[in-house]
Amino acid sequence: MTNASTSDAGPPPADVRSAETWLRRHGLGDGTPTPLLATRLAVRRRVRLLGSVLLAVLIIAASLAQVAALPGASGGAGPGRPAPMLALSGSIAALLLTQTLLDAWVRRVDRRAGSTLPRRVAHPVRLGWAALLGRPYAAVAGATFACAFALGVSALAVTEGTARYAAVVLLVAVTGVALVAVLQLRETLARPVVAEDEISLTADVVMRIEDARESYAPPVLWALPVVLLSGFAPGWWSAAAVGFLVLGVLALVAVHARTPSYAATARRAVGLR
Repeated sequence: MTNASTSDAGPPPADVRSAETWLRRHGLGDGTPTPLLATRLAVRRRVRLLGSVLLAVLIIAASLAQVAALPGASGGAGPGRPAPMLALSGSIAALLLTQTLLDAWVRRVDRRAGSTLPRRVAHPVRLGWAALLGRPYAAVAGATFACAFALGVSALAVTEGTARYAAVVLLVAVTGVALVAVLQLRETLARPVVAEDEISLTADVVMRIEDARESYAPPVLWALPVVLLSGFAPGWWSAAAVGFLVLGVLALVAVHARTPSYAATARRAVGLR
């Protein structure tokens, strides 16, 4: 990979070492990564870290919304008071706005990196969600969202008011995670190619695959039903929530084991030419 440097100083040594590890992990060469690649990987690593923090904040906000509505909490607010749900909705809106700003950060770094290339190649075929996610992975992602929603809807059948309110909180939180995932996938599909040769094009596609497959945050979806409804819903429901978590982990492990590596998928996509 012979991309030009994005700056005279170059990226920090830690970012270069991280990029070297990334290249070895994906079998894309043992040489020193270019400053351009190190910079692009560094911003993605930081954005993913911040994105994980945002999702953790969502779980905390949903838990607080549930606790605030419990009888006797906050002066006996009860599940009929709208303030906790409004606060949760505001948290989701802030989460979407922050994720939009993070995506804009990545796009800005990519645009700056692309402007330094002496020449650029473009992939003649636009890579869609099926090429980036892979159909087995997309099926697991869709099933995870569907099961999380189904658990929330099933809990609404419980007549006890607190459990029903907790189910509504769960559905709102899952909707927030779904909106973030759609936003990230849409952004990943729309990003322009930043590459000057076949090797850098392969690395670009690998980054897209990583971004797409890490966008739907399965641990958050597995955790939300257990965190929000355990102790409020009947015992059969709690068992179903735990089963959802266990089966989700097993399904994701199976897909990872049977799906070609990111690099193999990227090479096949590049080979469409």
